[in-house]
Amino acid sequence: MKKVEVLLAIEKFEKALEKLKEGVKIAKTEIEKDGVIQRFEFTFELFWKTLKIILQYKGIETRSPRSAIKEAFRAGLIDDDEIFLDMLEDRNLTSHIYDEVTAEEIFKRIKKIYTPGLEKTLKMLKERV
Repeated sequence: MKKVEVLLAIEKFEKALEKLKEGVKIAKTEIEKDGVIQRFEFTFELFWKTLKIILQYKGIETRSPRSAIKEAFRAGLIDDDEIFLDMLEDRNLTSHIYDEVTAEEIFKRIKKIYTPGLEKTLKMLKERV
């Protein structure tokens, strides 16, 4: 694993997060909120895979989003593993089940909790790598 691979992973995650933030700002209709949820799913995938790459670079192997989050917390790459484990649960919900009430609740968490949490973590990752 080379540092350039780590930097590229962070860059991809950052671009996805920018698209998510853009969607969160403008989403008003149900279809726009559905689009934000899709962007969230994609951004979360890049987030945990970025953690996995950084951890590999540091000599720590992970095999799943849950293990990547737990190891990243232990390694000091993220401040709060619980918020990211909540994100994982919501990502799993949105990927496998759809109902309007759940979608609206998850959209609100994406807007108020998850996007700011991902922003903060991106900043930390960029500082620590």
